[in-house]
Amino acid sequence: MNREIVIRTEKLTKKFGDFVAVDEVSFEVYKGEIFGFLGANGAGKTTAMKMLIGISKPSYGNAQIGGFDVYKQTEQIKKNIGYMSQKFSLYEDLTIKENIRLFGGIYGLTDKEIETKSEALINKLNLSNEANKVVSSLPLGWKQKLAFSIAILHEPKIVFLDEPTGGVDPITRRQFWDMIYEAAHNGITIFVTTHYMDEAEYCDRVSIMVDGVITALNSPKGLKEKYKAETMEEVFVMLARSAKRGE
Repeated sequence: MNREIVIRTEKLTKKFGDFVAVDEVSFEVYKGEIFGFLGANGAGKTTAMKMLIGISKPSYGNAQIGGFDVYKQTEQIKKNIGYMSQKFSLYEDLTIKENIRLFGGIYGLTDKEIETKSEALINKLNLSNEANKVVSSLPLGWKQKLAFSIAILHEPKIVFLDEPTGGVDPITRRQFWDMIYEAAHNGITIFVTTHYMDEAEYCDRVSIMVDGVITALNSPKGLKEKYKAETMEEVFVMLARSAKRGE
């Protein structure tokens, strides 16, 4: 079976002067896959993600995101992906409805589409009574669920999640992952970074970066077998020990 490739990188590299932050990284990600992108602080994963989402130009190498070139088609990339980070995803001083309307407009949805999708999203998350409250009044877990729902509002091919569950309790993290599974089931590719190694177990495949290089890439089961480990935590620690640089 030929699976559709939605992310392809070939020797993707980013240099800052003499420092090589990302060193000839090559991998493919498939449609509907949950792809974990792991690495300790300073490994280069954030720099790599910035190149993939079109906000940082590579030094050399190639990458196509959803069929668009990272050098020539960055605006198309931004319109055809979703993005959510732990640090910034929603405007805290706007209401839930206002955030949905704002991001719907950024993603190029029509007023009618925004109205329909906004109502559906609010009902799905059971936020009807909170729809006109400012986002800052929501608990962190609800903010993260809302941010993820807004990131896929325009039904992108790929959603990039940068440590999306940082700081939330285990039950909310589990609920958040149920939303990720549902999105993947609907054909959206999930590209996720996390520092929770139990979450790495939920991914279809996991890559681990050390010092700007991908040192391992396989299913969690495959990685545990290769490194004779019981958990992904053990695999990660084993590989991260070889790191020469920190953040």
